[in-house]
Amino acid sequence: MRIRPGLRIIWVSSLFVSPMPSRATAHSDLRQAFTELLDRHRGIVVKVAASYCRHPDDRSELAQEIAAQLWRAFPGYDASRSFSTWAYRIALNVAISDLRGRTHRQPTLPLDEQPDIADPHATDPERERQVRLLYAFIAQLKPLDRALMLLYLDERPHREIAEILGISESNVSTKIGRLKQRIRGEL
Repeated sequence: MRIRPGLRIIWVSSLFVSPMPSRATAHSDLRQAFTELLDRHRGIVVKVAASYCRHPDDRSELAQEIAAQLWRAFPGYDASRSFSTWAYRIALNVAISDLRGRTHRQPTLPLDEQPDIADPHATDPERERQVRLLYAFIAQLKPLDRALMLLYLDERPHREIAEILGISESNVSTKIGRLKQRIRGEL
């Protein structure tokens, strides 16, 4: 019996493809892994959006844009590295780009006209006042300095802040020191 060349190719092809997951299965697995990581690190998206947008609708829109950009970049994520560092880098880039676009459209508010974003359940009025002033101070910073303060207040190590922002650790230390001096002088 003679085997036609076309039949052999079909058999070899099916043998090669069958042990591998289908493209739909791989996409579903990727989506599930992303969803689990995003749920675990949702606070990063919320914090960054809250730090760069005053209006709740803008915050919600920015948070959605950050999540969408994270999803688009997720196939390139290296699982051997910290997800939070990777997510912060993307979230801050999206937020800074968004802010630069909005800056041309919206004037900045004076410190005493900043919206109330302090903890509504706070019990210490003096601490609540200080937190409100700190948020107002942060809102007036340049986008990179705002990102630096957000990461510093989130107690990220200088090494990680440097990696996220693409600057040296010594530059991180210098900038944080200068921002602390400004806070002492202005608050």
